[in-house]
Amino acid sequence: MTETFRPAVIRGVEFGPGRPKICVPLTGSTVEELRDGVAALDGSFVDLVELRADHFDDVDDIDEVLRATETVRESLPDEIPLLFTFRSKPEGGQRDIDPVAYERLLLTTVRSGAIDAVDVEMFTELASLERLVNGAHERGVAVIMSSHDFQHTPPLEQIVARLRLQQDLGADIVKIAVMPEAPSDVLTLLQATGVFAEKATRPAMTMSMGPLGVVTRLAGETFGSCATFGSVGEASAPGQVEARSLRVTLDLLHDAQVG
Repeated sequence: MTETFRPAVIRGVEFGPGRPKICVPLTGSTVEELRDGVAALDGSFVDLVELRADHFDDVDDIDEVLRATETVRESLPDEIPLLFTFRSKPEGGQRDIDPVAYERLLLTTVRSGAIDAVDVEMFTELASLERLVNGAHERGVAVIMSSHDFQHTPPLEQIVARLRLQQDLGADIVKIAVMPEAPSDVLTLLQATGVFAEKATRPAMTMSMGPLGVVTRLAGETFGSCATFGSVGEASAPGQVEARSLRVTLDLLHDAQVG
């Protein structure tokens, strides 16, 4: 029997068809900066907040990471879900991390009860990846599985294959971000998103980065991307649009499509 599409519901926020949800990253390097980052948010245009732990100065001290995570959770409005991410350097993050430390960091944070979703990098060693996915699901934490290519845009077939593999590996939301070198690469990402969405059983986040790729951060509803990243203050990736302006544009496109 073919599995049907299942949206992801994270702290009551549904990720699936319709206007893409807006995720705003927090990139503070201290607990105080993270608290200030939350204070700068306006809940009217934020659907999901991402804590980027690779920017945190004391990320090697798990007690400080937990303090930071709990501070962010307590500072956020109750209805806004919190995503925990450590983006490794090969995937475009701020620093490298030992595979054992990566698994320990994510599982400890999952078990803290302070987060609603966790980013798990697709190219994590398979046994570790399975422990992370299973550990998150045991605690009711959603898994956003991700793949990033900051050098180029893979062929359409490879993008679709990565998204389908993430889906098969147990992701609640699949994600890919790529770097375009020409307008045709942007079209490749959008077309691949549409191809995946035709038979998807899980929602996808997809984006083409940099100035060339900005249109992909706006057109998710048309092609099948359930969320996009917007900035409040410092952007965490090239091409992110300011969140308030992003909400206006997404609402405009949504209203035009639903009539």
